[in-house]
Amino acid sequence: MLPLRLVYVLALAVWLGGMTMLGAVVAPTIFQTLQAADPGSGRALAGLAFGAILTRFHLVAYGCGILLLVTLVAMALLGPRPKHFAIRCGIVAGMLLVSVYSGVVVLGEIDAIQREVGTLPSRLPEGDPRRVRFDALHQLSTRLMMVDLFGALVLLYWEARE
Repeated sequence: MLPLRLVYVLALAVWLGGMTMLGAVVAPTIFQTLQAADPGSGRALAGLAFGAILTRFHLVAYGCGILLLVTLVAMALLGPRPKHFAIRCGIVAGMLLVSVYSGVVVLGEIDAIQREVGTLPSRLPEGDPRRVRFDALHQLSTRLMMVDLFGALVLLYWEARE
């Protein structure tokens, strides 16, 4: 049972730590560094770099979510059932669905806009529908990650209590 719990906690730590590092360290550092190095195209390069990092991180998130569900079910089958088992499974499943939606639908549409525009959507005129949609998708992506971050913190709290 202990090895399963260890795998569960490690998968949760990787997912939570990854989200935290992306938002608090990676994105600000990439954008600040590349914009300072090349004011003309640094922001566009930073967007491309962070988009690639985020796409790869989503694959890690999918793996962590699946691993969390598998280990929770295995712990329940091998006994004793983890406290709040159904709620935990629901939170993990919800986090995984949010991550898949964000990674496939939201990032897919962001990539399509960037390919169509061929430059930074922020350089488009204020009222351009592509710029408006890009900004809305960027906000949505951030909010979806915050939902997953909150879910991971709830799961971590339960683990810490036990």
